[in-house]
Amino acid sequence: MKHSSYQQSGFLTRFNLRRDWFVILVWLVILGGLMASVAFKFNDLYGSKDSISSIVTTLKMPAMVSLFGTFVAKAPYTTADIFASEMMVFMALFMAVMNIYFAVRNTRGEESNGMLELLRAHAIGKQSPLLAATIELFLINLLMGLFYFGGLQISGMHGMTVTGNLLIGAGLVTVGFMFGSAALLMAQISDNPRGATMLSYLFLGVTYLVRMITDVQNADLTWWSPFGWVKKLSIYHENNWSPILLIAALTVVLLLLTFYASRHRDVDAGLLATRGGRKRASVFLTGPFSLVMRLDRLSLIVWVLAVIVLGISYGSIFGTVGDIMKTNPLMGKLMGATAVDAANRAIVLKFATLLMIVFAVLVIVPSMQTLLRINGDERKGWLEQIHAKAISRGHIFSSYVAVALIIGTLSMFAAVFGLWLANNSVMDNPLSFARLFRGFIGYLPALYVTLGISIVIIGWLPRFQTVIWALPVYGLISLYFGNLLNLPNWAENLTPYGWINQVPVKAVDWSQVWILLGVAVILFVIGFVGYKRRDLKEN
Repeated sequence: MKHSSYQQSGFLTRFNLRRDWFVILVWLVILGGLMASVAFKFNDLYGSKDSISSIVTTLKMPAMVSLFGTFVAKAPYTTADIFASEMMVFMALFMAVMNIYFAVRNTRGEESNGMLELLRAHAIGKQSPLLAATIELFLINLLMGLFYFGGLQISGMHGMTVTGNLLIGAGLVTVGFMFGSAALLMAQISDNPRGATMLSYLFLGVTYLVRMITDVQNADLTWWSPFGWVKKLSIYHENNWSPILLIAALTVVLLLLTFYASRHRDVDAGLLATRGGRKRASVFLTGPFSLVMRLDRLSLIVWVLAVIVLGISYGSIFGTVGDIMKTNPLMGKLMGATAVDAANRAIVLKFATLLMIVFAVLVIVPSMQTLLRINGDERKGWLEQIHAKAISRGHIFSSYVAVALIIGTLSMFAAVFGLWLANNSVMDNPLSFARLFRGFIGYLPALYVTLGISIVIIGWLPRFQTVIWALPVYGLISLYFGNLLNLPNWAENLTPYGWINQVPVKAVDWSQVWILLGVAVILFVIGFVGYKRRDLKEN
């Protein structure tokens, strides 16, 4: 019988699903539950005409447009219109993150840990593992779409329709699978999981920034961003399916490129090969810290540049965010020039406060990735040569922690610096660096406490280390949507980010800063002790 390149693809797909069922279930519960719970809550929040009218005015402000996209619904507005406007961009981001995680993990990750080589030793086709990962990714998205549709159907949200609910599910499924397909392609381009992940997030970041800038400046130009296509669906009104076709067409192109690239490369190789190292080590490679820093230098550079660009992008719309005369000319004339300037500044500061939360959650991602490498590198045997030398486990552990702290700190500073740089260029009366620096000082301790909790879990409970991602995710959801969902204070205070006062609107609470830093140090010590006491991870 002729050997097929896709032989045993179905078997590998079933194997992947059985292996990943728990992780898939966690994603389904988190994202599906979030969508359904918000839908159930919206009737209470925006069930009256007055509340709808008030939030519509808010959503049309440039600051909200940059976060949620343009408000495309037409009067008379319903609760479902508000829901679609607020949730599509946010949920599309989560869908993209989920797909990048599974796509890189089940392709380049499998090659990196040697699993693909073991599989290919059996009677399977050369392209079967890639096809199985693609099918699994599609099934995960399809199941997620059904969860979304079912949750919306039973929510009883005012103004919803079956077609609109179906379009929300289809839109999120297709845009998620599109970014998953892009990640599959990046896994062929890069020869290591970190590189593939960075390239995937770079693609996501660029499309998101283009969407944000064009939505604020000229919504017609948002068609140039694949991420912006989810805002062109006109859900619950025109129910425009053409963006779905565009997303599907781009997905097909990405998948064709992925399989073509896979056929023309060797196992463990990428289209972009890693540059060969030096014959002799640099004088800077004198210990574990310099080694970890050297390995993570590309991640550090990419993240710092990325958050600077993000800060500049948001700062560039500060001049538009607080323009009351543009959003409400009559109110501007009634208030007078002095009052308008004060109101504009207050709006910009509130927007900056929200951005600080976004920055603080975002910059913890590369720090956590560095921390998670401790057990991953152990399991792969990469640290055996270091353990064989006169280097303590505590020294190795501290090196990873120190690099994680440096990456998080520099990334947070870069985001704030980019924000100040752009606002200084576009505003007649810009916010001072000292004012925005409050956000850096205020949220840095929360960042350290979150990393401290992660270190404790990695040190004492390495089998459950993936749970640490719940910390920034919950922090973003509770604080980002806290006011919109009327969450109680205790719900926001479940995350370290919720303990911070509203900087830069308010001054830094230094007593709070020192308390949080103290808590972070205690957590670091507990995690350090746990790592030294437990056995090494083995493959």
